[in-house]
Amino acid sequence: MLVLSASIGLYYTWVSSGQRSSEEFLTGGRKMTALPISMSLTASFISSITLMSTPPEVYHYGAIVGLFCVAYILTVVVTSEVFLPVFYRLSITSVYEYLELRFNKATRLMGTVLFMVQTILFTGIIIYGPALALNQVTDMDLWSGIISAGTVCTLYCTLGGLKAVVWTDVFQVGVMLAGYMSVIIKCVILKGGILPIILDAQQGGRLNFWDFDINPLRRYTFWTIVIGGAVGWIAVYGTNQAQVQRYVSCKTITHARVAMCMSLLGLCFFMVCSVFAGMSLYSFYKNCDPWTAGLVSASDQLMPYLVVDIMTSTPGLPGLFFAAVYSGSLSTMSSIVNALAAVTLEDLIKPYTNMSEKQLSWASKGLSFLFGMLCISMAGLASVMGGMMQTGVTIFGVTGGPLFGVFTLGILCPFANSKVSLSSFN
Repeated sequence: MLVLSASIGLYYTWVSSGQRSSEEFLTGGRKMTALPISMSLTASFISSITLMSTPPEVYHYGAIVGLFCVAYILTVVVTSEVFLPVFYRLSITSVYEYLELRFNKATRLMGTVLFMVQTILFTGIIIYGPALALNQVTDMDLWSGIISAGTVCTLYCTLGGLKAVVWTDVFQVGVMLAGYMSVIIKCVILKGGILPIILDAQQGGRLNFWDFDINPLRRYTFWTIVIGGAVGWIAVYGTNQAQVQRYVSCKTITHARVAMCMSLLGLCFFMVCSVFAGMSLYSFYKNCDPWTAGLVSASDQLMPYLVVDIMTSTPGLPGLFFAAVYSGSLSTMSSIVNALAAVTLEDLIKPYTNMSEKQLSWASKGLSFLFGMLCISMAGLASVMGGMMQTGVTIFGVTGGPLFGVFTLGILCPFANSKVSLSSFN
């Protein structure tokens, strides 16, 4: 998987003749089509957190987590009708260019800095989380896994630009799908069908889809998932640089809209798979929880533990699942590295220098390499953080909330001025 991912980066370096412009490197020349972009949008945020942490959430709290599919639908509708038309027609590379056009330069710089802090912290979790989980239940060395995956990701981001990132995402979505489905199919075979798994979940109170409690302090209710989830994912799909950079790279706005609708199918499919994987976890370990029994040290390790427990008798299948987990890490890290390079070049370098297009192209490559190395080093900080899902949601809530508020303010409130926008960050 790592070799093929690196090969895609090398291929696009060769066919693009080194990508002579920064726009071609960062946006693929704005000539991408709907299919690869849709798969890249799906891969970008179907990360190792989804693969490793969503099934344990279902295992502990029930299948109500599947209501995120409703939030995804609301997300695509709002993003397609509110945010996409604005950003696409402006032909911007960095989404924070909009903040200067709408408010002022200080708002743009504040948004850029906040985004960079958010994504660098988040990437540390993306890389460190799966490596730690696999290290705890297999003989895989922790830092060898982190450094090898991070180095390969940095390589194809630096050499191939957005085209390499997008087409590598397409390949990695296939690996994630194959790895996830191998676990689910194996569970169904061992349990004698889908029905026994569903019945176990029902008897254990895990089919709890309709909880309409209005208490906002509850971890999962219909309202916290559908409303809270929709707001959170609109912030990601509508205003996050990693996602916006993909749909503005499409050759027409119709391709961008189709890509978003197709990515919705991918998001919902992976969520359904995650819910069923969590129900399978419960079916296997309802009478002996590996976490409370001390067989794993964190809930994020439950899926790798299940894989080692039921799949080691079939050579290749455990490796396929672990490749899927690392594909989730690479797809998200590559999106973030490419986005960080774009905002740094467009927001912090271009406005203050007079570099030629060739120099900007080399600068974008250098920035990709720099941020790749920085993201690998952030895995050390992630080692002192908590669970993957909880930490990821916290980081996006603290930093993504104000950013989403400023963009929404600018687009939906024509009377808002720069003073109001700056106060939104407080």
